Amino acid sequence: MIISLLGYMGSGKSHISKNLSQKINFKLIDLDQKISEEHQQSIPEIFEKRGEIYFRKEEKRILEELLNSEEDLVLSLGGGTPVYYENMNIINEKSKSFFLRASVGTLTNRVLLQKHSRPLIAKLEDSDIPEFIAKHLFERNPYYSKAHFTIDTDSKNAVEISDHIVELLEI
Repeated sequence: MIISLLGYMGSGKSHISKNLSQKINFKLIDLDQKISEEHQQSIPEIFEKRGEIYFRKEEKRILEELLNSEEDLVLSLGGGTPVYYENMNIINEKSKSFFLRASVGTLTNRVLLQKHSRPLIAKLEDSDIPEFIAKHLFERNPYYSKAHFTIDTDSKNAVEISDHIVELLEI
């Protein structure tokens, strides 16, 4: 079985995927990390040197390879992954998908803690970040909402969310 975690940056995908993979003994793969490893460059470097179109094509190729795996996986997706090509349809066809939903306020608080490591927001004024997130969520929610399950992550920790995912999957 493949479990795909999706949502906006700061929704908890990385933290929850680590907890969940340990809890159920599935291999953990972070899609952005896998792309970086394969290209031996960070995601910002790939964007800068090759452009977003190249990145999105590589993201789709590697995503499809992973989704065709016979292994039990917890797959932590990039925030934009479900939006491009037919990725969301493929994710739903080949895995159990979970949208980790958080409010703009929660996302803002979380991403501000890691602002300098987040290329999308690193150059923004702190006061502009909530509007930036709200705009992105408005654009991405139609894709995120296609996930098999939606879990609200506001005021919940990784253990509670992982337990809820296990309950929903009955594993």
